Amino acid sequence: MANYLKRPQGTEDITPERIRKWYTVEKVTRDVAESFGFSEIRIPTFEQTELFQRSVGETTDVVQKEMYSVIARETKFTLRPEGTAGTIRAMLQNGMLAEALPQKVFYQLSCFRHERPQAGRLREFHQFGVEMAGAASPYADAEVILLGKTVLDRLGIQNIVLNLNSIGCPTCRAAYQQALKAYFEPHKEQLCETCQERLVRNPMRLLDCKSPEDQEIAKDAPVILDYLCDDCKAHFEAVKSHLTSMGVEYVINPKIVRGLDYYTKTVFEFITTSIGAQGTVCAGGRYDGLIEQLGGQSIPALGFGMGLERLILTMEQQELGFMDAKVCDVYFAPMDDAARPTALQYANALREMGVRAEFDLMDRSFKAQMKYANKLGARYLVVLGSNELEQGSGQLKNMITGKQTPVRLDSAEHFAEDYSGISLADLFETES
Repeated sequence: MANYLKRPQGTEDITPERIRKWYTVEKVTRDVAESFGFSEIRIPTFEQTELFQRSVGETTDVVQKEMYSVIARETKFTLRPEGTAGTIRAMLQNGMLAEALPQKVFYQLSCFRHERPQAGRLREFHQFGVEMAGAASPYADAEVILLGKTVLDRLGIQNIVLNLNSIGCPTCRAAYQQALKAYFEPHKEQLCETCQERLVRNPMRLLDCKSPEDQEIAKDAPVILDYLCDDCKAHFEAVKSHLTSMGVEYVINPKIVRGLDYYTKTVFEFITTSIGAQGTVCAGGRYDGLIEQLGGQSIPALGFGMGLERLILTMEQQELGFMDAKVCDVYFAPMDDAARPTALQYANALREMGVRAEFDLMDRSFKAQMKYANKLGARYLVVLGSNELEQGSGQLKNMITGKQTPVRLDSAEHFAEDYSGISLADLFETES
């Protein structure tokens, strides 16, 4: 076995042969977000640890078990485990929430959690996310959910089910927390150590425990929908009505509570059966108290996160198409060392026009150059030998049709001019 260093467990290399899949989901997510009026934001890879303790919640699995933290000169920093807290911090710090509302942003970023690696779940993973601050209307909930659905539809992903729930506000949730305590108290000794602590500090977190034994205990627990106050109930009914009016199908799943403490009212997940246990490809909801919790004014907000690895995995499982890989447009095959400077000049002239041009850098034989040009998928080939250079003319060969067309080789400018006309003519010929 080779003794070179390996990548850390739970991470992936995105090689050139796979990058086009990433380009596909990155382009679709960006295009859809912008069509909904969202603008891109970029935030630091790490934040002060306190940011996640205050926002995500000290009783969550993320804070208790999964964060990567380091102490640097007595200041504790954490690699971001999710995108919302840092984005809201950035909105506050940069004065965005003092401008016209709603503020609508999206991001594509890497996140880090110390989890057991498996299909669709990595320790370094990538998210597309959107955050909207300032809109309390249930129309905003429906709009954000529709954005997520539009991304999935645009990618062509099938067999997706929208799971919808409301977890209420702090007022109506207080009564629900008491009901949960009363339900779980008789089972306290059977709960895992973490959940025994949660029973005291935040009973709703018991519903999000991954332990099979705890999940079995929780299956008959009280349902939050039975405890919603009138305002939360009306908000949830309006969200459902708006989704129905837009033809968005959903199922009510009262067990969705989300794994982060900042959520309120509407929560949702888009779930697929295509990738096994880790079937949630998009999840989010409303978090009306988070901005105030982080030191801002009382401003409502909502959003979602979408795992890019899970999107790609789902698309692969469903055998969906991705962007075609970009190939070499023109390959110059110099026959000897004397022709290499010309190959470099001509290739660079095409590159300045936005054309993908390459030439031999490995001193290959002519036969080997032909083989390599085919491997690159080159659309055109130009042979540069002593005869062609002396005569100032040569042939541009279409590698698909075999058609050869004369081109001037007396200068890079003339060649670029000839190539432009020939490639344009070939394009029209192909379309007709």
